[in-house]
Formats: sequence, C-alpha cells, structure tokens
Amino acid sequence: MSTTENLPVVTTLGEVARLVERRRGLYVRWSKGPDTDLEKVSSVDELTGVPMPGLSANPLDVEDWWEDRSVRLWVARRLYDYAHLPHDKGPGVRPWVLTGRETGRGPDNEPLVADAEPLCWIAGEVIDAAKDEVARQERQWGTLRRGGR
Repeated sequence: MSTTENLPVVTTLGEVARLVERRRGLYVRWSKGPDTDLEKVSSVDELTGVPMPGLSANPLDVEDWWEDRSVRLWVARRLYDYAHLPHDKGPGVRPWVLTGRETGRGPDNEPLVADAEPLCWIAGEVIDAAKDEVARQERQWGTLRRGGR
C-alpha cells in the first residue's frame, strides 16, 4: 500500500492549527505527494536544474515575533502564501504536512527537508478557509506568486 493511501486528511483550518500548537518542526509541501517525492527525496532548482539536498517545503512553526496572536491566522497565512501552486504546477499538486531534518535552504530561502516523514494531507476546503481568513483581515495581502518577468 502506498504512503499516500495511508495518510489521514485534515479537513479544517482548526485541525491544522491544533497540529501546529502540539508539535514543532512541521512543514507544508505542495506536490503530488509523498509517494512521488520520497522516491527521489530531492527537489530541483527550477531555474538551473540543480538538485538540492532535500525537499523544498515551508515551515509551519509559529515564530516568536507572532507573540500571542491567533495560531489559526498564522496557519492561514502560511497556507495562503502558496495557494497558487496547484494552478502553477498542474493537476494533482496539493498540500501535505511533513516533519524531517533541515539540510539547507533553497533559492527562495525555503527549508530543504531530508528524512521526510509524511503526517497528513491538507484538504482543499482548508485552503478555501485560509483564503477566507485572510480576506477578513484589514490589510490586503498578496500571495507569494511572482508575476511575469
């Protein structure tokens, strides 16, 4: 049985926030999933084609400067920032949570994670909830999507 078939799916933003509150060292990765990623255990720099020493991922740990603000909003922002990736990277790309060992930084200063242990998928409705949470904020945020050059 594949890793993907065994992974639980978190279906609410609150569930992801509670996971982040309970455990440090979590990352979110947007890809076709662990079955594909764990075969090669390396991301590739899209600009140069250079293999990197781990999977490109984004940290979910709440930073100290966030102080006592809402973990739910923190998680919403972390998911919102990269919600464009399924559109950019194509069908089957979706977010999943993992833990592992940081081995360096990628070209966008993102952690590269080795010894990845998949924990769960993040359902599409969680991303929709993250977008809604961000939309309720007084400030207008933009995703990290980079426009044409």
